[in-house]
Amino acid sequence: MKQTISIIGLGWLGGPLAHELTRQGHQVLGSTTSPEKQTQLQAVGIDAYLLNLAPQPKGDLEALLNATILVVNVPPKAGKFGDDFHPTQMKLLAEAVQKSAVRWVIYVSSTSVYPELSRIMTEADVQTPDQSAAPALVRAEQMWLGLQTDVFRVTILRCGGLMGYERQAGKYVAGRTVNSGAAPVNYIHRDDAVGLICAVIEKQLTGVYNMVAPQHPSRANVYRESCKKHGYELPILIEPTEPVAFKLISSAEVIRQTGYVFQYANPLDFP
Repeated sequence: MKQTISIIGLGWLGGPLAHELTRQGHQVLGSTTSPEKQTQLQAVGIDAYLLNLAPQPKGDLEALLNATILVVNVPPKAGKFGDDFHPTQMKLLAEAVQKSAVRWVIYVSSTSVYPELSRIMTEADVQTPDQSAAPALVRAEQMWLGLQTDVFRVTILRCGGLMGYERQAGKYVAGRTVNSGAAPVNYIHRDDAVGLICAVIEKQLTGVYNMVAPQHPSRANVYRESCKKHGYELPILIEPTEPVAFKLISSAEVIRQTGYVFQYANPLDFP
C-alpha cells in the first residue's frame, strides 16, 4: 500500500532511503538543515523542508508531520551538548508528533547501545539504559516505545556500522596500529540498510530490531580486504596484551520477520 512518508534527516542514509521509497511509489517528504541541500533534493523530486532540532524544533515541522509514517533518522550529538541533548530532541519532537497525522514512528537507533560482553547480542539484551553502553540512545528509544498504543505504532531499528560508497573500513585504520583485529565486525552496507527499512515498512513490523549484515568476519580481515581494494595503507595489526572485548550483533530476528535477502551479507564483499 502506498503511503505518505516523512523522513527527519535526509543525510547519508535518509537521502537514499527517500529516493528508494519514491521509486516504490510512496509520497516522500523530508528534512535537511541546509538550504543548498534543500534545493538539490527538490530538484530531484524530494519534497524537502528545513528543520533543525536544536533541541527544540526550528523550521517547517508542521509540513513534515503531514504524513502517516515518520522515519526519525537523527544522529545523536553528545560531547559538548551533553547526554540529555538527544533525548530532549526526541521528547520535543514527540510532543509535536502526538498532535499530528502521524500514526507510525520508525526511529533509527544504533547497535552502539550494546556493551562489549564478548558474545552474541540480541534485541532482548538491552532494554533499559542501565544495560546499555549508550544510555542516552536507549532513553530516546524508550520514550518512543512508551507512546505506542493500539492506534500509534513504534519501530526501533538498531543500525550497525554503516559502510559503502565513500565509507570504507580501510580508510579509518590506514597506517594506524590496531590491537582489536580478532574482534568481529558489525557492519551493514547502506544499500542493505535502505532495503531493510523498506522491508520493515512493507511488512508493517513494530518492535525493536537489529540491522546488521548476517556475517561477521574479523576486523583484521575486513581491514586488509578494504585496504587492498581501495589502495589504503595497511594498518599495523598487533596482538593485544589481554583479549579485547567485543560484541557480535544478531540480525536474525529482522531477517526472519521480513524475509529480507541481503545484497552484501558478508562485509568482505562490500564493493
